[in-house]
Formats: sequence, C-alpha cells, structure tokens
Amino acid sequence: MDAHTLIDQALADHLAAVAEVAELVPQIATLAERLKACLDEGGKIVLMGNGGSAADCQHIAAELVGRFKRERGGLAALAMTTDTSILTSVGNDYGFEHVFARQVGALCGPNDVLIGISTSGNSSNVVRAVEEGRRLGIYCVGLLGGSGGKLAGLCDSALVAPSSDTPRIQEIHILIGHILCELLEN
Repeated sequence: MDAHTLIDQALADHLAAVAEVAELVPQIATLAERLKACLDEGGKIVLMGNGGSAADCQHIAAELVGRFKRERGGLAALAMTTDTSILTSVGNDYGFEHVFARQVGALCGPNDVLIGISTSGNSSNVVRAVEEGRRLGIYCVGLLGGSGGKLAGLCDSALVAPSSDTPRIQEIHILIGHILCELLEN
C-alpha cells in the first residue's frame, strides 16, 4: 500500500470512529458531572493504563492539574503510571498485575474517581485495580475499546470506543479525555 492510500485509509477510519462517538455523548456528559462532584467533594481523579494508555493517563492528568484551554486553579488528578520506583518495586515484589491495585489501596478514597484506560478492556493490572477500587467503594470508570472486555462489566461507567483497532481506540480515548477536560473547565 502506498503512503497516500495508507494515509487516506487512516483518516477514513479515524473519521468513522469519531462519528460513532456521538452515541457516547450521554455517558460522557454524565461522567463529567460525576467528575465535577468528585472534585467538589475534595476527591481526585486517578488514572491508570499501560503503554499508550499510560501516556494518555499522564496527558489527561496534566491537562487537569495544569490547564486545558483557560487559566484556572489546578484540578486534583493523578496518573498512577509515573512513579517508576513504585511501579518497579511493586512489580518486583508482588508482580506487575498488582502495580495499580497496590496504589489504589494506598492512595485512593471513596470520594475519588478511578479511571482505567485499556484498549482491550482486559489488562490484568487495570482489572485488579478496579476490583480493589470497588472493594473500597470508589467510583470506577473504564475507557475501553473493542467489546469492552472484562472491565466493561466491572466498572460503574464503561465508555467503549467504537472500534477494534488500537490506534483508533487510543484516538477516541484522548478525544473523550479532552472533552471531559473542557467540560470540567466550564
């Protein structure tokens, strides 16, 4: 496939996936209200994911703590993907599947919202963290892809990107993240 054909196909696939996000508008609006209530109650938004989803966690947390489009006070958000000492010590001592659950148990409380980002919905470390979050009474959200995987049934709110193609799923996740940031700023 030549470069122009590949680019045209990627753009067409992206636009098709974005067009289907309209079906998620009620869920996105409801989630924004829940996130606002979390922050108003002194809670924080805690994000986790692996690989590209880890980068998305950091991106969204940075937009909330810093700013998105306008000057405002920082909003309490934390990406559990950034502390290499915690990730490597917990991974070494307990196993990689526990790197987020251990942090949820130590850092999260009932006023927080836990957001797991997983393109498959089956990342074992995110699944275990959501299970721990539910045990602690934390509101759990999944930004997922494909069928939603195991996390779709575990989360209080599951927003499933309308695609089974990982790059398109990640593009939808960051779009939803940006929409949530803008709603929280307004």
